[in-house]
Amino acid sequence: MRSAAVEQVVQARLILSGRVSTGLPAALRYRAEDPLAVRMAFPAAYSLDEPTGLDGGTEVVWTFARQLLAEGLEVPAGIGDVHVRPARGPHTAVELRAAEGVALLAFETAELRRFLRACFRLVPEDHEHLYLDADRALAELLG
Repeated sequence: MRSAAVEQVVQARLILSGRVSTGLPAALRYRAEDPLAVRMAFPAAYSLDEPTGLDGGTEVVWTFARQLLAEGLEVPAGIGDVHVRPARGPHTAVELRAAEGVALLAFETAELRRFLRACFRLVPEDHEHLYLDADRALAELLG
């Protein structure tokens, strides 16, 4: 039986300036029960919010369209808070925009492709509607 989720930990580079960057881990997540979305999670230490509790806070999670990530590997894609585009060499740039500021991250394109291949094996493109649970989605929305 296949897993209903895909998770892959990758190393990103947070671009601080034209010459300065720092590495940070990111967890890429995909669930068949939410077939249109991917999640990119970063450790709480990279949050701009004040840490809470003994564990130092909660991870920072960005949720956006799986198709946005796939398109952004080939051509610039995105409107709103998340933009993805090919970058120099074997990299893909992901720009995350929030009220607090903008974060520019560089990922190895091959790692993002590997993640997406696993996602598309789990839920093939154009078959997402077969995995959607409208009642659950509505209940979550109305919470």
